[in-house]
Amino acid sequence: MTRKAKLRGLLIVGGIVAGSTLGDVAVLEAQTEDDPIVRLWASPTELSMRVGDEARVIIAGYTRSGARVEDPVVRLVGPRSAMRVRQGVITALEAGDYELIATLVQEGGASAGEPVTLRVPVSIGWPTVARVVVSPTTDDRLFAGTSMRLRARAEHADGSARRDPDVAWESGSPEIATIDRFGRVTAVAPGTATITATVDGVSGAFTVRADPFTGASIEITGGVSRARTGDVIDFGAEVRDPGGELLNGVPVEWSHAWEEPEGILAPPAPAQMHGSRFVADVPGIYTVIADAGPLSARTSFRVVERDVVQKLEIHGQGREQRVRTTDFWVFEGRDGRDYALTGAKRSDGFGFVWDVTEPGNIVKTDSIQVDARSVNDMKVSPDARYATMTREGASNRRNGVVILDLADPAHPVIAAEVTDYGLTGGVHNAFPTDEYVFALAGGDKYVILDVADIYNPRYVGEYNHPNSRLHDVWVLDGLAYSAEWENGLVVVDVGDGRWGGSPENPVFVSSLPVPTGGTHAVFPYVSESTGKHYVFIGDEIMSRRGLAWEGPGQGRGSYQLPYDPETGMNGIPLATQGYIQIIDLSDPEAPEMVARYEVPEYGTHNIWVEDDILYQAYYEGGVRMVDVSGELMGNLYTQGREIAVFKAYDPIGYVPNSPMAWSAMPFKGRIFFSDTNSGLWSARLVPRSRPVS
Repeated sequence: MTRKAKLRGLLIVGGIVAGSTLGDVAVLEAQTEDDPIVRLWASPTELSMRVGDEARVIIAGYTRSGARVEDPVVRLVGPRSAMRVRQGVITALEAGDYELIATLVQEGGASAGEPVTLRVPVSIGWPTVARVVVSPTTDDRLFAGTSMRLRARAEHADGSARRDPDVAWESGSPEIATIDRFGRVTAVAPGTATITATVDGVSGAFTVRADPFTGASIEITGGVSRARTGDVIDFGAEVRDPGGELLNGVPVEWSHAWEEPEGILAPPAPAQMHGSRFVADVPGIYTVIADAGPLSARTSFRVVERDVVQKLEIHGQGREQRVRTTDFWVFEGRDGRDYALTGAKRSDGFGFVWDVTEPGNIVKTDSIQVDARSVNDMKVSPDARYATMTREGASNRRNGVVILDLADPAHPVIAAEVTDYGLTGGVHNAFPTDEYVFALAGGDKYVILDVADIYNPRYVGEYNHPNSRLHDVWVLDGLAYSAEWENGLVVVDVGDGRWGGSPENPVFVSSLPVPTGGTHAVFPYVSESTGKHYVFIGDEIMSRRGLAWEGPGQGRGSYQLPYDPETGMNGIPLATQGYIQIIDLSDPEAPEMVARYEVPEYGTHNIWVEDDILYQAYYEGGVRMVDVSGELMGNLYTQGREIAVFKAYDPIGYVPNSPMAWSAMPFKGRIFFSDTNSGLWSARLVPRSRPVS
């Protein structure tokens, strides 16, 4: 048997590779040329870990003749939310029972026969609880007859928190205060009581004090007489004693009731309240109720349909059926005409240039080829002086970022290629400003380049968030916002200066992990209507594993290739899940999740927000325009905020009749979007006709 070893040293982060829709993908070393491998073996054969532990898995192969191959080329994957997989090292992230899947890389790719796979059971438990910290959820005082909620944080020895701990609550003086199994403490009489929370035999305590309740009246303040679905309404409550004096800090419990309009049956949740803030999902007559001890007040108002739907006109298509279209950017060139640059997967390193001056007549003017398997990202500087073109899968494994000179925008030329400073391993995204490029390096950090001279980019700094994995970065007013998978949103001062940051010295500001652990895209936005600073972040979960509709082709990866009529293989669309999470960043040091946009049975991709409209590429769910005016709370999808939806069914697309929206961008009154299976599209929202006064 002859054996040829190929050192790969390649980590594909967040990508989808043949045979995998589960998450991280690590390519290990070596492959054979003959006597094919027919079986894989792992050491250890199963893993038992605790969250935070690391373990190395070694994969060997056995050929048809029984020979052992120590380092076969395999793809090693695990559920992204549960474990991080990097070059054979497994890091446990979430407790539960899972599988690690090794798939042999065969010549010819996914269509070269049934893949050789191995499944390694992985059992992950939580670390031992070291301490339990109990604290109130509000600053309110407790009075006899009122209630408030306590929280218990179960911490491990390293300070990390146990997710969803099973807490046993107990009151040391139930004649003073009782507590239910959810941490809601109710004062029975004036006095003090010690409340204990226990998790896995470890306890923490908090002492509550109940004062006599002297309130005689309660009145609701704020509110409206009429609102639309999706409008956030703020209420307040004033509790006064018999002499009319205002009592401060009295806990108030808020609730609401709904009366259906004629002909509408009650939905399961017509509205929601967060403290004293209210938002309705459906029209009707609502009553908001405020309770404080024995006192109660209520106010009623009407909610009507938001009524924001508009017609979407499709104007043109730059069809691309040979490759999978990826990210794009539309810009006005220095010659006064409008252009778009598009990237592509499986394109042998080609990106494309389109003249979109006439949106109904999109014309390809040129192509740019670099040494790459895929070009995932194309972006243009605000001054349209240059563009960034990212590379993955270069033949010499030196990927990096390519700088394009846009002096002739119809025919860009390569000004520079930057492959040092950690950019060698693959650049999935980049963000250009007039002066700097923020380029992702191997999914681990972003490198900051000075591009005053685009023919001689100069390294000035970088930021690498600890124990994180990076997929996207966006810079606005000196703050860099990055999407860091299980670590969620990370905010860094790269020129704002309030935290002492600059491009040469990035300074961490804050971070906010999110529940799904799949933070993939980010877009900061200052609301036109409220001035509030929001950040929109999106999941990317490339499977529907565990859901009732798992979708076609799970685990085979053949959706990456167009349909082959001779073999009847491939051409299978993706099946995704995930949603947009909306963060209030009015205080950059204290980000707070306030709303979401969640469309059932689809998964999100890239985001753009402008003029209080969210332009969302929602993969199989198409491109979607959503009203994000006013304050945001709850699920925008259920509030009637969707303006228009379009799914690009192209009968001769890369995968025919399979919508797969990748990116969207408004430009000069038009909406451009890329669909991975059908190319670049242009559209326009038709203004709503208004009655003549």
